[in-house]
Amino acid sequence: MTLLENLWYGNVDPHETFLDGNRQFKSLLALLGKNRNTLEETLTDLQKETLEKYDDVNNEMHSLAEVEAFSYGFRLGVQLMIEAKDKI
Repeated sequence: MTLLENLWYGNVDPHETFLDGNRQFKSLLALLGKNRNTLEETLTDLQKETLEKYDDVNNEMHSLAEVEAFSYGFRLGVQLMIEAKDKI
């Protein structure tokens, strides 16, 4: 399967590749989880529900931003290939 086909079928995730071995990211993610758990222990049921809704919206927003960043980067890559081909 070609790289383009793998991208199309979702078999390639640049974030997974970059973040897989990134110690700083793993450390920040662990700290985020620890602090969120500590915060959640102090909340009422209504506050926990509000926090869950906040998390859902925040995750959706980040997903949209990642899709747009990927699309923009892909378009830049295609434009670079076109310009490089025209120079040959």
